[in-house]
Amino acid sequence: MFTFSPLQGALSESAASQSILELDGGIKVLVDVGWDESFDVAKLKELEKQVPTLSLILLTHATTSHIAAFAHCCKHFPLFTRIPVYATTPVIALGRTLLQDLYASTPLAATTIPPSSLDEVAYSTQQSSSGILLQAPTSEEIATYFSLIHPLKYSQPHQPLGSPFSPPLNGLTITAYNSGHTLGGTIWHIQHGLESIVYAVDWNQGRENVFAGAAWLGGAGGGGAEVIEQLRKPTALVCSSRGGEKPSLSGGRTKRDEQLLEKVKSCVARGGTVLIPIDSSARVLELAYLMEHAWRVDSATPESQLKSAKLYLAGRNIHSTMRYARSMLEWMDEGIVREFEAVADGVKKVNGAADGNKQSKDTGPFDFRFLRLLDRKGQVDKVLSSEGQSNQPTGKVILASDTSLEWGFSRLVLRSLAEESKNMVILTEYPSLLSDRRPSIARTLWTWWKESSENAAEGRNLELELSNAQRQALEGNDLATYQQWLAQQRQLHTTLQSGGATALESSGDVGDDASESSSESDDSEDEQQGRALNVATTLGQASRKKAALTDEDLGINILLKKKGVYDFDVRNKKGRDRMFPHPVRRKRDDDYGELIRPEDFLRAEEREDGDGVDIDQAGKGDSQENLGKKRKWDDAAAMNKGQGPGTNKRPALTRNASDDFEMATSENAAEDELDGVPDDVDDAVAGPSKLVVTTEQIVVNLQVEFIDFSGIHDKRSLHMLIPLIQPRKLILIGGSSDETLMLASDCKKLLAEGSTDIYTPSVGTIIDASVDTNAWVVKLAPALVKQLKWQKVRGLSIATVTGRLLAVQKEIAVKNEDEGANKRLKTEELAETSVETAVEPTLDILPTNMASATRSVAQPLHVGDLRLADLRKAMQQSGHTAEFRGEGTLLIDGSVVVRKTTTGRIDVESIGLPTDGGPATQLGGTFYAVKRTIYENLAVVAGA
Repeated sequence: MFTFSPLQGALSESAASQSILELDGGIKVLVDVGWDESFDVAKLKELEKQVPTLSLILLTHATTSHIAAFAHCCKHFPLFTRIPVYATTPVIALGRTLLQDLYASTPLAATTIPPSSLDEVAYSTQQSSSGILLQAPTSEEIATYFSLIHPLKYSQPHQPLGSPFSPPLNGLTITAYNSGHTLGGTIWHIQHGLESIVYAVDWNQGRENVFAGAAWLGGAGGGGAEVIEQLRKPTALVCSSRGGEKPSLSGGRTKRDEQLLEKVKSCVARGGTVLIPIDSSARVLELAYLMEHAWRVDSATPESQLKSAKLYLAGRNIHSTMRYARSMLEWMDEGIVREFEAVADGVKKVNGAADGNKQSKDTGPFDFRFLRLLDRKGQVDKVLSSEGQSNQPTGKVILASDTSLEWGFSRLVLRSLAEESKNMVILTEYPSLLSDRRPSIARTLWTWWKESSENAAEGRNLELELSNAQRQALEGNDLATYQQWLAQQRQLHTTLQSGGATALESSGDVGDDASESSSESDDSEDEQQGRALNVATTLGQASRKKAALTDEDLGINILLKKKGVYDFDVRNKKGRDRMFPHPVRRKRDDDYGELIRPEDFLRAEEREDGDGVDIDQAGKGDSQENLGKKRKWDDAAAMNKGQGPGTNKRPALTRNASDDFEMATSENAAEDELDGVPDDVDDAVAGPSKLVVTTEQIVVNLQVEFIDFSGIHDKRSLHMLIPLIQPRKLILIGGSSDETLMLASDCKKLLAEGSTDIYTPSVGTIIDASVDTNAWVVKLAPALVKQLKWQKVRGLSIATVTGRLLAVQKEIAVKNEDEGANKRLKTEELAETSVETAVEPTLDILPTNMASATRSVAQPLHVGDLRLADLRKAMQQSGHTAEFRGEGTLLIDGSVVVRKTTTGRIDVESIGLPTDGGPATQLGGTFYAVKRTIYENLAVVAGA
């Protein structure tokens, strides 16, 4: 059985992606936890209902539309953090930086508490509250959530672990394949029983500057003519239809890059500023690499057009993104790997030269010489304000997050550049609609470009409405309502999960940090905790709508929450209700053993200096991130600043901290001044807060251009690959209604008639896409059961059955009662019994005269899947030498070669030379030893 239900992103303009796959036995797999820039909590309601039934979660891309709701679900949905999550290493690293950037850039990501939930806990004397923000996850909490994700590599089958409340997975196997589009982007292959499901959303077959193409045709980018065996002929293919109407660009990637650079050069030549909105984690790598290398090539030419222009990349967490990118070059295209190897070889030659002062001018793929990274609002303001300081206009190119222009530095830059006609904004992705079909800022600009691309050039002014979201501290009734709601949520979380740091914010967050009484001492924390407990106690008594929990909801907590109850029935209970609720914290460990806390191993001088001041106060503000790590020269100097002479045993050498993230761009003093610019945070509010949204109108007179850099499959790729994949079921999601229906119509023509069933489900629709099989129930005769010889193969019992199918007549007694009589009188007159005859198919043993003829025809079967790694281990344990030579080839004792073809066939070849001594000479030599080991790992099932 296999059912599929899209929770978001089907027949919709929204790019968010969420899907539920339910397999046989009640196994539920959630693929992606996407969101859009509206951050509407109502879109996550259905997902919240599914959380207690999920078995595992798979993530495909580190983009907003695929992973934006992950931190929200971890913080606010009970049991979500107990579900195993699987993704590739780049998706984990870049997804972490994306969500840290998102929550640091806009308060909208924190989302507001629904008014209905607030009304349930509000007293009748209080006014209705709205716009109260949930406590957003901190950067440390986001890092903790992503550390729980299990990393996987490409093309390696893995049998995952299910959640504690999941049914047995029964041999479920997941395999990740490269999908292109983003770094670490994944096509998931899910194998369970007879079901072979390929989940491919937002893939790109073409190679790009940084990203290799999807692995449909094998290898990096694919060079074969057929789809690889593992992804061919699946029982179900889940494919995105976005881009189904987009024709392929003539000239491919090269033409696309040239168009972008031509528009940039034309704007920079007249002293304008170009804004390119991008995401902050995935597609930013492609654009950053392209722009940096374009500046490098242009600066080497005499007639340079970009030499005087400045290039910037702005994002709240862009330094971490680029640091992760430099450490994951092996996940990128082969061209990036070759470029890095060439630079590394050049550095080795320079270091080994006689001239020690000689330095290599080559830099790595992501070691920027011209691209300047900006991660603070003050830096962006300084770059924008420096335009009018010089008499000669200087062109600028600013790549800023986010693509929707709804949050991030791109919104700030657009507001500053909108009125000047010499400036330009270049949209690189097709913008989608937000909730209630409200267009984003990027969608509005794209609509203007589509209607008439020359309006801005002609000087026509267009007005654009910008909404500004800010935090405001809670006061009065709003604060009291929030405290009551928080106490109720803490009760619910305590009931659903035992203990945990990820349940809700601590009691200290309940305090009124912005209240009128600011003279409280440190002892006020106990008072605030008592206030929260008092509110929780009175919920069931004084609440207007009786928000108290029922006995079923309380479970074993009824012993603590309800009076007059002194015992609890633990019979047939599961989970924490089986015993007294004593929370036992299990030790966390990884592949190397128990996790180590670096703060437990700090030296005394690192814990606090001579004056008793913590290192957080004495040194840098981010020292918490540096616990247990090796200090740099300037860190040592900062920690010992103000102490007496001789305290610092090492020379206080100064070193620019930005060297860890980027190379020096140039010897310009104006560039160096950006390092010391403080971050201008206007809406920093500690503690509970509410959302205040204001709107403003700005005049847009700049040029708007659109060049597709989304890196998603086009119409040609879909029409070429779907017939090659040959799915038995095709499920189209991830696109608008027009795109999905048009692609479905094209696939009906491309695929053989009747060979493939095509589905176009809407959001929330459950479709049955099970494999088409016919099954019959046959009874085995007792005499036949006694003759079966069972063999174990990977946890399964297998036996061959040779018998004769008979139609056995069986009598069934049926009791009929008179409906008009009094049923309390059970007499023979009121109840009559009839006998019916039914046919039951039964498999019985063969007669003696037929058994001999059948035995001569039947052939033995070899059941199982032999892995060369297992064969290598078994041969080494037997004393043989075994090593891999090339892909899919195992060499044993230097004389026998074992190959495994794409169809699963095992070929054994021997050179036939005798060997001297050792186990190779025993029992017929290496050749027979290999074949014997292969048969031992397979189940040889007799034919009769």
